[in-house]
Amino acid sequence: MGRRRKGVAPRGTVVLDCDGLSRLVDAEHKVVAFVQECRKLGMRVAVSALTIIEATHAGTDRKRLAWLLSGMHIEPVDDSAAHLASKLLQANGLHGHTHAIDAVVAEAAIRQSAPVVLMTSDLDDMTTLCGDEVHLIRT
Repeated sequence: MGRRRKGVAPRGTVVLDCDGLSRLVDAEHKVVAFVQECRKLGMRVAVSALTIIEATHAGTDRKRLAWLLSGMHIEPVDDSAAHLASKLLQANGLHGHTHAIDAVVAEAAIRQSAPVVLMTSDLDDMTTLCGDEVHLIRT
């Protein structure tokens, strides 16, 4: 998997949700090919720090995950991100108990360098949270 050269401005961003990251770690052809194509186009690949937690389980290939993450931008979840994600939930009538991680991922996607593509398994919630600001691709 190619890496973006340091010092080169990204031409947009692809964000992976839990399903996207999990499928990339599992080397699913569709996701690997999509991420490779995005990198060829000069796009930055990003994940929320919470996505890493959500996608990790007992069967995760930790070495492959670490290698993949070394070539990605990891969006931290600080107090500002938490407040903005909370506002997204409130503005869309959703509850944090069910949609907290989706809101954090959506908030991170909205802040990325445009154009932004979010690879997700949850088109309904992400459409609600991201609106027209982010192009969604189903994993």
